[in-house]
Amino acid sequence: MKILVTGGAGYKGVLLVQALLDRGHDVVLTDNFMYGYSSVLHLVTHPKLEIRQLDVRNFTPKDLAAVDVVFHLAGISGMPACAANPHSAEVINVQATQKLVSLLSANQLLIYASTTSLYGAASKDVDEDMAVVPPSLYAKTKYEAEKIVMTHPQAISLRFATIFGVSSRMRADLLVNDFTYKAVNERSIVVFGSRSKRTFMHILDAVGGYLFALDHAERMRGQVYNVGDERLNFSKRDIADAIRQHLPFELIDSSLPDLDVRDFNVSFKKIRALGYQTTLTLDDGIRELLKLYGFFKVHSHFTVI
Repeated sequence: MKILVTGGAGYKGVLLVQALLDRGHDVVLTDNFMYGYSSVLHLVTHPKLEIRQLDVRNFTPKDLAAVDVVFHLAGISGMPACAANPHSAEVINVQATQKLVSLLSANQLLIYASTTSLYGAASKDVDEDMAVVPPSLYAKTKYEAEKIVMTHPQAISLRFATIFGVSSRMRADLLVNDFTYKAVNERSIVVFGSRSKRTFMHILDAVGGYLFALDHAERMRGQVYNVGDERLNFSKRDIADAIRQHLPFELIDSSLPDLDVRDFNVSFKKIRALGYQTTLTLDDGIRELLKLYGFFKVHSHFTVI
């Protein structure tokens, strides 16, 4: 198939593009490259890859006409980034998604990158059928975009757990990645809302979730799925304690409230019933992050020449 990936140079996008190429698909990678080009340099020479520097806000019918599948990953991701750029969050996450959906034909498959952040401070077991009250601008824009996506007749929305692990376009703001980086480089972690629970998954299992949706599109289209594993429902304190099994650091359990309010146990029964399962553990991710952060500095004077 010919497959287009929006945000294809991003944290998950670049690994998804690699996986699709490995399967023999023709892939169109689109990205505005606001974080630079280095994440895709290793893919440039692949004969089945086309790379377009194209902002998701600027798609035209011609950009989408020849593709069979669109993986829509582009957007402003995370509570802090959306809070800092509220207008852009609305325009990019919601309005650009509306435009993208309007340009698709009825027979093109659309697989959307949603998030379990929608569930907020539910403080209980949650599944796809529960009413959603988004706790932040990020969650609100993702939920609004998800509702738009699901008006398309060939759409699947995947509500992913919080991702961790290594990519050629690293994100240091994701919780496990952030905690591990601080443990290595600052030897101290301040935890807000340490007992609040979230759900996590390795980035390669997230890529596997996208591929699973592609393979099972006939059964999954028209529906929303949580993607992850109940075994990776952890509190923030659980994450910090897991990292402490590998190296010592100071843990400060702050009494101040968490600005990014999330507290829930997520059920993944719906997608598991179709055969999806994760393969990598929290410890797998911590080990590879410790290896990365042994030399990789987020704010470094080293650049790609």
